Amino acid sequence: MSKNKKNKKFNKNMNPTEKNQPQDEEVLKNQEAAEAAIDEETQKEATEELNAEEKVNKELAEAQKTIEEQHDKYLRLSAEFDNYRKRTMKEKAELIKNGGEKAITAILPILDDLERAVKTSETSDDVKAMREGIELIYNKFLKVLNQEGLQKIETDGENFDTDYHEAIALVPAPSEEKKGKILDCVQTGYKLNDKVIRHAKVVVAQ
Repeated sequence: MSKNKKNKKFNKNMNPTEKNQPQDEEVLKNQEAAEAAIDEETQKEATEELNAEEKVNKELAEAQKTIEEQHDKYLRLSAEFDNYRKRTMKEKAELIKNGGEKAITAILPILDDLERAVKTSETSDDVKAMREGIELIYNKFLKVLNQEGLQKIETDGENFDTDYHEAIALVPAPSEEKKGKILDCVQTGYKLNDKVIRHAKVVVAQ
């Protein structure tokens, strides 16, 4: 038998699997590499999604904490304002109820003087002494009222001013320089802390 025939026979007897084995191994390696790359990409995406979810959860937790803090702050401010409102209303009610206490307390000594003057008038015939006593009480009373902010509106020889005076009569001026001036005061006017609480009723020359 010739040498070529022997080679042909040998090739025919070879296993086809053994003939293609290197090529199959390369395909398998490429497939495994592709699968590994896919797994790595999938794992990377899963990690990114997990990180994103953790970030969102962290932001939600911080937002919830901020909301709770603001809500607690609102409740405390609301309670403080309610307490302040109640306290202010109570103080206002007490001020309205007892606002005149200071003035009344200051007037009580005057009331005592008037009471003594009345008792003295029952047994005394000295008119001059009674008049002097009344003048003393009047001046004392006026002094107390001045201390409380009451001021008498001056009218004697003053120019007529509608901010302070109320003209109840107009009479001819006795002289040219008297025109527009107050000639007489029928009822005294008063200011309390520079606010007119009663206009002076006056007679004005025209």
